Amino acid sequence: MAGRKYGMGVVGAGMIGHFHAEAIKGLPNAELVAVCDAVEERARTFAERHGCRPYGNLETFMADDRIQVVTVGTPSGLHGEAAIAAARHGKHCIVEKPIEITLEKIDAIIEAHAAAGTTVGGIFNMRYETTARMFKQAVDAGRFGRLTFGMAYGPWWRDQKYYDQGGWRGTWKLDGGGALMNQGIHTIDMLQWLMGPVRQVSAFTRTLCHERIEVEDTSAVAVEFANGALGTIACTTSMWPGHFRIIEVSGDRGTVAMADSKFFFWQFAEESPEDERVRREFLEFPAVSVGAANPSAGMTAIPHRANFADFLQALDDGREPPISGREARRAVEIILAIYESARTGRPVRIGD
Repeated sequence: MAGRKYGMGVVGAGMIGHFHAEAIKGLPNAELVAVCDAVEERARTFAERHGCRPYGNLETFMADDRIQVVTVGTPSGLHGEAAIAAARHGKHCIVEKPIEITLEKIDAIIEAHAAAGTTVGGIFNMRYETTARMFKQAVDAGRFGRLTFGMAYGPWWRDQKYYDQGGWRGTWKLDGGGALMNQGIHTIDMLQWLMGPVRQVSAFTRTLCHERIEVEDTSAVAVEFANGALGTIACTTSMWPGHFRIIEVSGDRGTVAMADSKFFFWQFAEESPEDERVRREFLEFPAVSVGAANPSAGMTAIPHRANFADFLQALDDGREPPISGREARRAVEIILAIYESARTGRPVRIGD
C-alpha cells in the first residue's frame, strides 16, 4: 500500500535551503509548498526559483495547513526556534546538522515533539552515500573482528571571507563552534555511527589562522570508545587548500579507509566474493574533495533526498526515523565534550 503524499516547507532560504528544495522536488511522495526566511526578499527569490509560496514570518508559515513536514536550514543556533514552532503547530520536522548547539536546546526540541505527538529527525546526509552504507554493513557483519581504532580526519580550509560574509559564522551564539561543530560534525557522526558510542575525549583546540572569529579553526582529539577501542579526531578550517576527509576503522580482522565517498583501503582477513568488486569499483582517491575549501563544492541533493525519504518512510510506518532527534544529538554531545576538554585541559567522559 502506497504511503501518503506530504506537503513540505523549508525554513531558511540560504545555501543549504536550496539543497533541501531540490531534495524534496525529487521525492515522489512529497511536494514543496512553501519557504520561510526572515529576509522576505530572499524568501521571494527562493520561491520563484523553486515554485512555492514565500513567507517572511515563521508563525504564519507554520499555520499553512498544506505543510505536514518542515525542514530547517537556518543558522545552527536558531534551529530550536523553528523546530519547536513546528511541534507547536503539529508539524513533523527534519533539522539540518547540528540539530542544535546545546544539549538543553536539543532536549527541548525532542520533548516538544514528544508532547505534540510529532516526529523530529536530523540530517546527516553523508550516511546515505553508497560507500557509507557498505562501510556500515561491513561493521554490522562483524568483518573487522574486535574493533581497535577509529579515525575521523577533516583537513579543510575556509578563507577569511567565508567567516566575514555570513555574519553568524564563527560565533558561539549562532554557529555553536567552529571546525568541529560546523564542518567536522558529519565526519564525527560517521565515526560514532561506525565505531559505536564515545566514552571519553581529551582535546586541544586553537584558532590559528583566522581573525574576528570566536571559535576554533584547528582541533586534535584523542578518543576512547565504549567498546574499548581508541581513536583520533582532527577537524580544521586552517589547512590550505583543504583535501578529502578521511574516516578509517580498524580491527584485528580488517581495515577500511574512506576518503569522501570513495574507499582507498578495503582489506579483511577473511575475504568475501564481493571484496574484489568493491576494490575495483570504489577504490580510488577522490578527484574533487567535497566541501574541502568551499561549502557547496561537489555537493548534490541526492544524499539529502535519501535522508528525507527515510524520514517519510518512517512516518508511513509509524516508527522513529533512523536519524531521530536522539540520534542526531550524539555527535553534538561528543563535540561539546571536546570543547569542555579543550577548555579545562582535562579528559571529559560522555554520558556521566
